[in-house]
Formats: sequence, C-alpha cells, structure tokens
Amino acid sequence: MAEIIPLTPGETSSPTEPFRGGACKLHPQTMCPAFGALRVLTRIEGAQPAMVTDTGCLYGLTFVTHFYAARKSIVAPALGTAELSSGKVQEAANAAIAEAASEPNVSFIPVISLCVAETAGLAEELLPKEIDGKPVILVRVPAYAIHSHPEAKDVALAAVMRRFVDTTGDHEPRTLALIGEVFPADPLLIDGVVRKMGGRVVTTIPGRHIDEIRQAGRAAAVAALHPFYRETIGVLRERGVAVVSGAPIGAEGSAAWLRAIGAALELDEDTVERVAAEEEATARGFLASKPLQGATILVSGYEGNEMLYARLLIEGGARVPYVSTSIGPSALTAADEAWLKAHGTEAVIYRKTIEDDKAAMERWSFDLIIGTTTLAAYAKERGIPAVYYTNILSVRPLFLAGGMIASLNFVRDLINRKPIYDRMLAFFEGNERQEGAR
Repeated sequence: MAEIIPLTPGETSSPTEPFRGGACKLHPQTMCPAFGALRVLTRIEGAQPAMVTDTGCLYGLTFVTHFYAARKSIVAPALGTAELSSGKVQEAANAAIAEAASEPNVSFIPVISLCVAETAGLAEELLPKEIDGKPVILVRVPAYAIHSHPEAKDVALAAVMRRFVDTTGDHEPRTLALIGEVFPADPLLIDGVVRKMGGRVVTTIPGRHIDEIRQAGRAAAVAALHPFYRETIGVLRERGVAVVSGAPIGAEGSAAWLRAIGAALELDEDTVERVAAEEEATARGFLASKPLQGATILVSGYEGNEMLYARLLIEGGARVPYVSTSIGPSALTAADEAWLKAHGTEAVIYRKTIEDDKAAMERWSFDLIIGTTTLAAYAKERGIPAVYYTNILSVRPLFLAGGMIASLNFVRDLINRKPIYDRMLAFFEGNERQEGAR
C-alpha cells in the first residue's frame, strides 16, 4: 500500500521552469478558485451557500455556478465599495447566513469567503456555528492563497468533512471510498473489479449527499484518484482511514493499484493477484496493437488530473515530452511525475501558463494538442489537431482496461483527423493570398 503523507500547510516544492526562468506563478491563468468550491458545495443536496464577496465576483461566480454546477441560487450580502469600507462586513455576512437558513429544504449553510471579505477581516469566531439546528461551515477560498479551482474543491470538501464525519465508531471492513470528480462509469468499473477481489466501493466523493461524505469516514480505505485532495485525505487519515495513492491507469498502473487496494483492505492475496493479473493481461492485449505508436502529444489543462492522461498515452505508444497543470506539486503528484520522467517526459510544469504551453509547441513538433480552449485554438491555427481537455477528454472513461481502451481509441481518431486540418489550413491560406492579390 502506498500511504500518502500530505504536505504541511505552507509547504511547497519548487518545480523547474525550463521555458520561463524566474516567471511568477503566484496567479496562474485559471478561473477564480471559488468556482471549484461552489461546484462541490452547490451540488450537495440541502446545502445553501452564502457567499461573502463584492458584487463583481458574485455576478461572475453566480453565472458559472448555474452554467457548470447546479441550478441553485447563492445568497450573498450586497458588498460594494461603500459597504466594504464601512466595516460592516461581519454584520452583512451574518444577515446573509440567516437568510440562507430561511430557504426551504436547507440542511446546512456553507459560508464561502473570497478575497475581499478575507482582507476586510471576516472573523470566523463571530459567525454562528448553526442556525435553527442547521450547521454553518466557513470555507475560505481567497485566490491569493489557493491558486487553482481543483485545489479549492479540496478545501470545500475538507471543510464539510470536518463537520460531518464521525470521529468515533468502527470502520466497515473491506470497503473502499473513492475521491475525485470522475466519469460516472469509472466508479462502477472499479467497483466491479474490487468486488472480484472480495471488497467493494461504498461511495465516491465529492458527491450529492452528506451521507456519502459520512460513509467515506467509515470506509476501511480511501483511494485518491485525483492528486489534489490533500486536505480531504488529511481529514480521513486522522479518522484512521487507510490511504492509497495513484489511480488504476493503463496496464502497469492498474495492476499495481489493485494490489495496493488489496493490501489496504486486507483481502486474500491470491485472489487479488489473480484479478490484477487478469486486468493487466486485458490491457496489454489491447496495447499490443500500439494504438498511438509514433505520435507526439502535448497534455495541458487546469483540472489537476493531467498526469494521469499522460501516463495512459505513453502506455499507448505515444511520446509525451511535455505535461502541464494548474495545480501545485505535492506528495500526491510525486509518483506520477516520477513515472512520467522515467518514461520520456522531459518537462512537468505546475501552475502552468499559456506562455509555457506555447513555448513547448515551439520546442517540440506535436501530432496532437490536448489543452485549454486558448491553446487548442492556437494549435488549430497552425494546422495541428487539437482538443479541449476538460469538455472532451476529462468527461470520458479513464480507469482500468475498459477506460484505457475507450480513451486511446478516441485519441487515435483525433490524430487521424490531420488531413482535415491540412485542408482547413490550405483553405484559409488560399483565401489570404487571394485577398493580398486584390
């Protein structure tokens, strides 16, 4: 079992920056971190967020919350320049909490504190602990302290867990909890294989019910499928839940992960080995066709699980010299980073910027760009097949042999679209020449 010891608060690592020496990465080019916290909190049934920030932030975050997360209103005080300078932020926050508690079907109120409210001095000790029996939970997500929306998901989930996870009681033997916003079919695939070994998956968090969070605290082990849930894992470790790092990726990664799960759940070793060997054989049978042989691919995104996809592509035969992500380095990312560098990845960039990604495109010649919308547009202008990571790849199966086969087949199809990009490039270049001739 690979047990994770999260970095202590404030502890950082210093990633190399081969493209932009001395570049400031304090404010990565990503959406407001609070979006990640809202995405987790608004999806929980019974949660009624109260957000303490200025009206500009409220407008933008209300929009993205409705668009991406849940059809749920956000209760917030009207905080403009006059209100913020009057020193009455605390009173306004308490009033918003009381309003949130009066909404129908509310079971708890997460209070989301953003940058302005943080600097204005919102005092946690002056907030109510509960109203009418409904717990009030402060979630601090200032952008200057939390630098990406995946990491804000972790902050939000950990805050809710601290309030609702029981610190007493026994763990349910042979039960596994999963952590990560994964494709809905992936937990089912994982559960099916774990059941063959004699265990079972009982919940996947973050989820839609408080009961799922409570269930995670009663599990015998937790699998950190995504590497940025550091605080959440810390809460579960304090509860005595065993922690397994990594994810069931590709042939090599899946077999190793299943063995680690078997050890954590104390399952029969012979049964675990048989199931792990079967899963590896299925994966290697597909990989023998070398579906991505000869392709060079760039992987970049802001979801925090980019290294998992890079591992999958490399096992599929691709060359992946460059991987970048918006999250920061930690003990949870170390194993994947080491694996990638041992298998030909020359640069793993944390807190990446578009300038990093564009510089990588100048350094290597890529057959496919998997990245943000901005980077994908930049690549398409140059006739390189490109796809938006979040909406196209991150929403597909990934884990075990089934997810691997589906993902690699899709990526192979993307690469095979190169002639379409060549025709598109020739078309626009021809039009430009015609315009110039006029």
